[in-house]
Amino acid sequence: MKKITLLFLLTLTSLSAIAETKTVTLEVPTMNCVTCPFTVKKALQNVEGVSKAEVTFDTKLAVVTFDDEKTTVKALTEATTNAGYPSTVKE
Repeated sequence: MKKITLLFLLTLTSLSAIAETKTVTLEVPTMNCVTCPFTVKKALQNVEGVSKAEVTFDTKLAVVTFDDEKTTVKALTEATTNAGYPSTVKE
């Protein structure tokens, strides 16, 4: 019985960890040179809770994976704006 309870608790813990991870795509229209994505990526990576940030100059998009218990989409857009590159969520 203890093994079943332990297995159940481990499963719940694993599921809650998965549920916390979200991905958002941000439009960053003011990236106008090939070095801009490096600045945007660094700004996003400095936000607590961000686990991955992929920024592409050609599409002017940033795809960000983050823990929604540690940060918000608003914090991500504020980070890019503070770095000089305002962004919005791509619908």
